[in-house]
Amino acid sequence: MNSCNDSKKPLPENIAVQIASGSEASFRQLYHAFYSRLVQFSAAITRNTESAEEIVEDVFVKIWQQKEKFGEVRSLRVYLYTAVKNGSLNYVSTAARRNITAPFDEIDIQIAEETVLPDQIMITAEMFARLHTAVESLPPRCKMIFKLIREDGLKYKEVGEILNISVNTIDAQMAIAVKRLMLALQTEWKITPPAKKVERQKG
Repeated sequence: MNSCNDSKKPLPENIAVQIASGSEASFRQLYHAFYSRLVQFSAAITRNTESAEEIVEDVFVKIWQQKEKFGEVRSLRVYLYTAVKNGSLNYVSTAARRNITAPFDEIDIQIAEETVLPDQIMITAEMFARLHTAVESLPPRCKMIFKLIREDGLKYKEVGEILNISVNTIDAQMAIAVKRLMLALQTEWKITPPAKKVERQKG
């Protein structure tokens, strides 16, 4: 398979069943829809883009090899991100001779520089640089959660299932992230960080 940009076309609700039935077209559609973001997610853990690409490719190869069981998958996003997370942690464990259960707080997560939030579109280069610096200064697990929710568009519940943490923990980490980002922009925008928790995506 070759790397590609994520497809913007919505996936059919029954795409897992179609793949389980042997539809190569549906499998390619799933691949195009998730490949890039999964590579970025894996690279954040492995710190190695080439290895991340191999990990993601391996996940899709295994899906096709065991496609008959794929129709049982309830949440594609949770399934794919969890599979890639496990593969990435296996890579880190082998490369660094560390236990696969090592906490995410020990992994230095990198956020792509091209990350742009909806409310960042009109900000100046200086403001974006300040925001990017603030994101990079977030604690590792906080950065991971922020990336999955704001960059990859996952819901709190999905992130909780992928990282094996509670929704309350995600809520707290997002509040920390938003507060720090608001503080970073406070001088230029002359705003005060909100006291209430960041609004979560339901689901």
